[in-house]
Amino acid sequence: KAKKVFQPLVRLYSGAFVDVSMDYFLANDITIHDETDWKKHTKHVYNTLWNYEEILPERFLHILPKMEADDWLFNYRYDWGIKYSLQNVLNKARYLEKDIPVFNSFMREKDFLKECYDEFFPDLKSHIKNLKV
Repeated sequence: KAKKVFQPLVRLYSGAFVDVSMDYFLANDITIHDETDWKKHTKHVYNTLWNYEEILPERFLHILPKMEADDWLFNYRYDWGIKYSLQNVLNKARYLEKDIPVFNSFMREKDFLKECYDEFFPDLKSHIKNLKV
């Protein structure tokens, strides 16, 4: 359902923009993390990524220092952080114009996207919980 927000603008790339959008709601989900816990979590993620440096793609390894220094994961909490991330996806998409107003769509449909997150995330948590051994 959430892909319909972005499909008119970015067609087959809509899933990537939904993924970034869901990061915003996850970063702001106080049932999971308050701001302090989210900060600790993002630091843990960066440390985990560095622990697996030898198996990460080289292109990602070039981005990781900037990602960590600018704390992209933590800044998903903010509209400006998601705007940056959505634009980053747009900039990397081969067949899309770089000035497509995806952030405007995100902001206009934010309440709907939040409903999609609220519908989806409990199912995701349940699925992950069932995978753990």
